[in-house]
Amino acid sequence: MARSLHVRLDAASAAALDVIRAETLTDSEAVRTALREGAARRRVRSALREEVLRLVHDEDDREEMRVVRDQLAELAPRSPR
Repeated sequence: MARSLHVRLDAASAAALDVIRAETLTDSEAVRTALREGAARRRVRSALREEVLRLVHDEDDREEMRVVRDQLAELAPRSPR
């Protein structure tokens, strides 16, 4: 069953709704679109956060990054003094 929702929009939210409605969507379609897009962004951020935490605690990956950093430092030109 569809859920009905009543909201009061502040000026910024009304302006954002106008942007989304510019695609010739109804208010309801625009709100559903915004909710789906917002949820998708949050899922992506959550997945990135989990990946970062996994990498932070991955000692093998950190060691590999250290080795690569050291190798690149050896290849870098020496700065003149």
